[in-house]
Amino acid sequence: MQLIRKKAHARAGLVGNPSDGYFGKTLSLIVPDFWAEVTMYEWDQVELVWGENDQSCFRSVDDLARDVRLHGYYGGIRLVRATIKKFADYCRHRKIRLHDRNFSVRYQSNIPRLVGLAGSSAIIVATLRCLMEFYDVAVAREVQPSLVQSVETEELGIAAGLQDRVAQVYEGLVYMDFARDKMREVGGFQCGVYESLDPGLLPPLYVAYNDDASSPTETIHNDLRARFARGEKDVVEAMQRLAELTVEARETLVSGHPERLGALMDRNFELRRSICRLPAGQVDMVQCARRAGATAHFAGSGGAIVGTYPDDETFRRLTSDLENIGCRVLRLRTD
Repeated sequence: MQLIRKKAHARAGLVGNPSDGYFGKTLSLIVPDFWAEVTMYEWDQVELVWGENDQSCFRSVDDLARDVRLHGYYGGIRLVRATIKKFADYCRHRKIRLHDRNFSVRYQSNIPRLVGLAGSSAIIVATLRCLMEFYDVAVAREVQPSLVQSVETEELGIAAGLQDRVAQVYEGLVYMDFARDKMREVGGFQCGVYESLDPGLLPPLYVAYNDDASSPTETIHNDLRARFARGEKDVVEAMQRLAELTVEARETLVSGHPERLGALMDRNFELRRSICRLPAGQVDMVQCARRAGATAHFAGSGGAIVGTYPDDETFRRLTSDLENIGCRVLRLRTD
């Protein structure tokens, strides 16, 4: 019996976030400690097995309400289902004939939910990898992030940029350029320019998150998108500046000056703060990290932060201070 297991990791946006949805540039790194795994095997019918985040029984109404806050109304099973549908559409439109064997599919994930570490797209990427192997269908690597994005935007109505999906498909450290003049159509999908960089160029990094400071991505981005679409000067200029910071970050790393990255990450946060109303609890995380001697900004849409630290003593102080306000802290591995 054919048995397929595929993983996709969480990601942390280092510089440029959230300009990927606004024709900008970003630099992102996967988080090896967190992943979504999808398992697929041949079965007599197409069966989607609910994961632990898709439960239907609760000890109380309060438990149900907490589950909805963390996982939404449909958990991750809707992501798997939408990916299968979109993959079938992709193949049908390209006249790719699929064999008639069926499968059972299930998923699991240890990525913290709704803290901006790209847990939803990780499930989709892992599902797509299973489908490609099960049906022996090759989707060009540069197209895969756009196909994953279309699952969320077209099938589920979720606002989503390309950054997360590019990082998860390419893995490691990736520099991405989404400028209007760099975007191009490949196989019917809009793709940017993606460059894999050596993670060994990076300085010591940490990630910290707090489940209680979580917010859905669409909550963070919807107003910003409308303001950008209206041509609001502050927003448009901030996105341009975020793109410029990303170019500086890339040049800083490839020229052998990793110690300069932290200052760029700090500036990234201040730019974002200048155009967004940020939740107080998430701002507190950044300020706490900075007081400990580290740099900090949002790893994604909020609830998790990422930054640099100069030495082990600073990391110990950072960990202690952030844990005191309810955060979990881990070193971001780059091996």
